[in-house]
Amino acid sequence: MRLRFNLAIGALLCLIIITAAIFAPWLAQFDPIADADLMNAELPPDATFWFGTDAQGRDIFSRVLHGARVSLTVGIGSQLINTTIGLALGVSAGYFGGWWDDFVSGLTNLMLAIPSLIFALAIMAILGPGLGSLLIALGLTNWSWTCRIARSSALSLKKQGYVQAAKTLGYSDVRLMVTQIVPNMIGPILVIGTLGMGDAILAEAALSYLGLGIRPPLPSWGGMLTDARNLIVLAPWAAIFPGIAIFVTVLGLNLLGDGLRDILDPHMRTRRA
Repeated sequence: MRLRFNLAIGALLCLIIITAAIFAPWLAQFDPIADADLMNAELPPDATFWFGTDAQGRDIFSRVLHGARVSLTVGIGSQLINTTIGLALGVSAGYFGGWWDDFVSGLTNLMLAIPSLIFALAIMAILGPGLGSLLIALGLTNWSWTCRIARSSALSLKKQGYVQAAKTLGYSDVRLMVTQIVPNMIGPILVIGTLGMGDAILAEAALSYLGLGIRPPLPSWGGMLTDARNLIVLAPWAAIFPGIAIFVTVLGLNLLGDGLRDILDPHMRTRRA
């Protein structure tokens, strides 16, 4: 019962966020990057401005909707980079073994010992703020867990009969890893990728809050929290709504990842039953 609940609620929340991001240009009532309109600054939520306005008079509802596009781009884009790096290193290390396995394992342990946000901060300080820099920074910092899972799976899968049969048929090492090993570890990789998207969205919010994330006037939830930090008393809605958006998105991804893990892991499913 809990398995189905987590999966259903997580999928529903993710569907809402994805729908909001896709249809943001049509759902938004106002231009999210419009010039300052001080006559409408810091207005509370009403029938015109559903989420109120910020210190520059911009509609918060429109900016939250368009901010969903930025957050999903960061979450999906960074996880694609993470997964590519983690799979390439982990599968090759588990398959070939030897000195390459020792090197990748040592590199993975080193990355796990460095706080990912600190590492991302260092990369952003070098590359400068911006969406592209953010994708690179987050994509280079969180591949370690994917690598570990891919390595352990490859160590087990390379001994399977179908892998040995493919080898006798003349499959090259690369073809064997791509067609026989990687497809059989998609389950756990999909789960860790879903959970990693939530971490990436939180990291984007933190970096944007510190001024090293998305460049204004492009709306991002972390940037909106930065703009609202001096308005907590006078206009708390400026921080509440982007904060709720981050909470709902990360919660949905975590519940979805938890549900997928229970479905794809038979041992976990048996224990929950």
